[in-house]
Amino acid sequence: MAWFKRDNPPMAKAGEHKVKVPEGLWTKCVSCGETIYTKDIENNLNVCPKCGHHYRVSTKKRIELLIDEGTFTEFDAGMVSVDFLEFKDSKSYQDRIDQALAKGGSKDAIVCGSGKIEGTPVQICVFDFSFMGGSMGSVVGEKITRGIERALEQGTPCIIVSASGGARMQESILSLMQMAKTSAALAKLREAGLPFVSILTDPTTGGVTASFAMLGDINMAEPKALIGFAGPRVIEQTIRQKLPQGFQRSEYLLDHGMVDVIVERSKMKSQLSSILKMLYKAA
Repeated sequence: MAWFKRDNPPMAKAGEHKVKVPEGLWTKCVSCGETIYTKDIENNLNVCPKCGHHYRVSTKKRIELLIDEGTFTEFDAGMVSVDFLEFKDSKSYQDRIDQALAKGGSKDAIVCGSGKIEGTPVQICVFDFSFMGGSMGSVVGEKITRGIERALEQGTPCIIVSASGGARMQESILSLMQMAKTSAALAKLREAGLPFVSILTDPTTGGVTASFAMLGDINMAEPKALIGFAGPRVIEQTIRQKLPQGFQRSEYLLDHGMVDVIVERSKMKSQLSSILKMLYKAA
């Protein structure tokens, strides 16, 4: 005779009582396919600890990685783009500007300022790819030019860290003019004997590649960064040929003399400092 009745809970149906994993907790690496704890990637400077794939980093983080703590001063932070052509495709250019500004980050696709790299004074311009794909319009061209001019005035090296989809189509010919404008400013810097180091990150394309990004006294690149003018698919469709393996990646450009050195993110500051010490002597 049973002295008690056991209340057995009903069996859970398939799909019920699943433990919810917080979104973004794990990341599947786009290069090696390994599933990695996202914090491990972030703590490794946004580099996959398994295969070394370099994910993009924010402008703020990039400045922290390169510039000595407490030495960075931003210039021209209030400059914003204007829809002077009243351009419209699927949406108006002004709507795109407002949308980008609403993210609360940079006011345009680049942040420029002064600072020190292991004690060496520099002017530095860092692209923000999250602002309209790092596209170069009038504001970007003007801020870069002003940064180069400050380097001339103060007699310091200039560093530009590129991550861009190229010239901004919504500003038409005025965005293309920035290619000549920035290149002319760099010519003056070279005449003055002041170093310009270009750092190419993923991606660096279009009119940015076709102008100042490839004009460095030293062109540095992060591993496997996409660097080129037109995209690989556009080129294949145009020439109707299959492109070589790794075409338009840092390693391919290094082999063909368009990049001087490929540097991992963790070593970029020390390598950059060594180059500046070789090329630059303060007055």
